[in-house]
Amino acid sequence: MTHDVHAVPDVSGLPGHPTAYGYLLYARSRALPLTVVTLIVTAVLATVCAHRLHTTYLDPDRRVPVVALAPMLAASAIGTSLYEYAAELDRTAVRRAVPRRLVQLLALTALAAGALALAVPGQAADFGAEAMVRNVLGAVGVTAASAAVIGARLSWLPTITYLSATYLSGAHARGRAATVWAWAIQPGPQPAAWAVAVGAFVAGGALYTLCGAREEGVRG
Repeated sequence: MTHDVHAVPDVSGLPGHPTAYGYLLYARSRALPLTVVTLIVTAVLATVCAHRLHTTYLDPDRRVPVVALAPMLAASAIGTSLYEYAAELDRTAVRRAVPRRLVQLLALTALAAGALALAVPGQAADFGAEAMVRNVLGAVGVTAASAAVIGARLSWLPTITYLSATYLSGAHARGRAATVWAWAIQPGPQPAAWAVAVGAFVAGGALYTLCGAREEGVRG
């Protein structure tokens, strides 16, 4: 028998205020504890990789894989937490569901952006904390939009596909167009890259917050 990390826990025997039950049920039903642990582990691995690349090579371009791929993994973890175990209950309480979705998305994004920004200290004008934060925003935006369109369980797929393809094909991309379609591998201060990433986060976040993750069928 497999263990479902999104299963609603039994808290009937726990003392405390009923509101606490609601928060606990919400956190456990969306696997938030596991998501937080995953984000922390991702940041630790990114720190190790960035440190090795920084000490071995003085060229900041060597950290492009970390800056481009670590946010992708973090966004994928966030995407799986957007799964709604009881979507029909959320639909009956839209006023509660919308702010909870927003707070969840913003909190996890802030955690991922802050932790990963600390993984690449220095060289802020190249591929440092600034580029990392930008890529987290963009990747989470794509993931959130994917959760609303195709469901949370597969929300990681468009993000990984797009960012992996961008990293593999855009290494030598130059010009204004490249700062738009290859925003994830641009140096930190590129305005066009920031515009795309922030736009993706706002649009994707709004779509998920208002609509929720697409229902993926009834479990047997």
